[in-house]
Order: sequence, then C-alpha cells, then structure tokens
Amino acid sequence: MKPATKTRARPRSAPRRAASKEYLLRLYVAGQTPRSVLALNNLKMICEEHLAGRYEIEVVDLLVDPTLARGDQILALPTLIRRLPPPVKKIIGDLTNAEHVLVGLDLRRRAGRK
Repeated sequence: MKPATKTRARPRSAPRRAASKEYLLRLYVAGQTPRSVLALNNLKMICEEHLAGRYEIEVVDLLVDPTLARGDQILALPTLIRRLPPPVKKIIGDLTNAEHVLVGLDLRRRAGRK
C-alpha cells in the first residue's frame, strides 16, 4: 500500500450541499495485510452507502513511515480517524461491524439511546 493515498468520492469542482457534512477519514494500516485490506474495503462500502459524495479517505501505511503515527497517537492497527467533522473520533479494528462504525462516525445513534 502506498503511503497517504486518497480516495475522493466527490470531484473538487462539484458543488457542496449546504446542509451536508463533509467527512475526512484517515485509515492507518500496516502494509497490505488481510486486516488492512479488509478494513479499507469495509470502509469504502460503508462510505458509499451512507456518505456517497461527501467523504475523502486517506490511507496511511505505517510500514512506509512509522513516524506518521505520532500525530494521531496510533497504538493499534488498523485504526480509522475521523478528522472532519469535529470532534476527532477513533475506531480501531477491521471495520467489519458496520453498526459500530456508523455509531463511531456519528451517522447512527447507539441502540437504546434517543
């Protein structure tokens, strides 16, 4: 995996919807391990289904440059950081539990909460 690769869902020239939030997501991985690939694929599916046209994914491979982990205090991999909208949120793991990811991204409330 290349360091800091980006996946953009909306072309730069496309107009932004005033009421919609833009999501900047950073996924920290360690090479192209099965967990890293699974996390990226799961994230892309979740984003396309729930954030179509409103997200950007940056993939940071810590095997290429481990010093990049310092800024976001990465202790486990893969780790997803939601940079925008604030506040910053972290989700650790391969993102297979879509419900957990949606709650972590504030796209869905936790069960039992109103």
